[in-house]
Amino acid sequence: MPQTKVFSIKNDTDFNSDVFETAAAETAKALLDGKIAAFPTETVYGLGASIFNENAVLKIYEAKGRPPEKPLSILIQSIADAESIASEIPAQAELLANHFWPGPLTIILNKNENISNQITAGKNTVGLRVPAHPIALELVKRVGPLACPSANLSGNRNPLSASDVLEDLDSKIHILIDGGRTEVQVPSTIIDLTVQPPKILRKGGLDIEEIKKHIGEISE
Repeated sequence: MPQTKVFSIKNDTDFNSDVFETAAAETAKALLDGKIAAFPTETVYGLGASIFNENAVLKIYEAKGRPPEKPLSILIQSIADAESIASEIPAQAELLANHFWPGPLTIILNKNENISNQITAGKNTVGLRVPAHPIALELVKRVGPLACPSANLSGNRNPLSASDVLEDLDSKIHILIDGGRTEVQVPSTIIDLTVQPPKILRKGGLDIEEIKKHIGEISE
C-alpha cells in the first residue's frame, strides 16, 4: 500500500472550512469503498471501517495485528442507530445514552443478525459508542456505523496523536485525519448491560461513580 495520506485539521475554525469538507468527503468515500482510515475521537485515535463491508473489517484486524478473538466496538451517531445493530435496547441503555452520549462510554448490548460475527469475534454481543468529536461524528454521519478499535498495533500504547498512529500504521491504512492530540487521552469506559447487575469491563474516560448515579448497582 502507498504511504498513508494525511489531512490536517487542528483548529476548531477548520471544521467549517474547505479543508475539512475535502478531508471528510475523501475519507468517507474511502470508507464506503472498503478502505480503512484513522481519525481522532475524544478518547484516542480510532481505526474505522464500514460495518457492512466484511473485507474492510478484516483489514482492521490485519493492519493492527489484532487477535481474531477480540471483538471490535462500533461508533454510531445516536441511540437511534443502535436499533439496527442491537436485538433490543434496554431502558438502562437509553438512560446512559441520554446522559453520557456523545462521550467516552461504550455500552455492550446483544447484537442482531445484521451484524457480522467477524466484528463481534463470534460473540452475540456488541459494543456501541457515540463519540464526542466532530471529525468522528461527521464520518459516521456520512458513512454509517463504523467498526472502530484504537488506531495502533495491538498491545501498543494508546494513539493520542497522528504521529502515534503513523508510528504504528503508516502505509497500512489509506487515510489519516490529523486532528491534534485527543482530549480525554484514555479509552472509553465499557459497561456490559447484557448481565445484571451491569458489569464494568474496562475502566476508562467516564467515572464509574457517575454511571452509578443513574443506574445504581454495578459489578466491577
